[in-house]
Amino acid sequence: MADLPHSPAADRNKQPILDVLRQVLPASGTALEIASGTGQHVAFFAAAFPGWSWQPTDADASMLPAIAARAAEAGLANVRPPVLLDVTAPSWPVDERLDAIYCANMLHIAPWAACAGLMEGAARHLALGGLLVTYGPYLEREVPTAPGNVAFDQSLRDRDPAWGLREREAVEAEARRCGLLLRERYAMPANNLLLVFTRSPAAGAL
Repeated sequence: MADLPHSPAADRNKQPILDVLRQVLPASGTALEIASGTGQHVAFFAAAFPGWSWQPTDADASMLPAIAARAAEAGLANVRPPVLLDVTAPSWPVDERLDAIYCANMLHIAPWAACAGLMEGAARHLALGGLLVTYGPYLEREVPTAPGNVAFDQSLRDRDPAWGLREREAVEAEARRCGLLLRERYAMPANNLLLVFTRSPAAGAL
């Protein structure tokens, strides 16, 4: 896999994320990954959850061959061919109810519309009681922001004014608007959070 794109951060955080996923996911189901990027997470999680079927996606078509190659080289029969997906699109290439949607490190390097699109899409496609799991750095109103996250936030906004760390409370409010309720908050290494939202009976009418 030496020639495939590689993210050192994905290698560092995949095990802590997996440790939480083992606590919140059942033994089997169907999962959609948003913004799969290099495919390192989906390959790692699919190997750890053989009872799950994983659908990787990305908004960048150039990443899809690398995601497919990584899964193929790992011999993962439970990873489907990756598909192009823009979370802000009014419809997603999904034709089934999902048990989980996983999205890491996207909200802060995308415009706010991507958060709304993620929540609306999750409301449309999650099964009742299905989980949306997000991972990444957040701001929290009652929690002092780590200096590293302050600097990271500024660097993102310097690159693109539409980017930046999101307030957890604002993300939670957007989720609630769509019928998704924050069930669990996990503090993760390097000042990140893993948030678990669940689809309530009121979701899916958007």
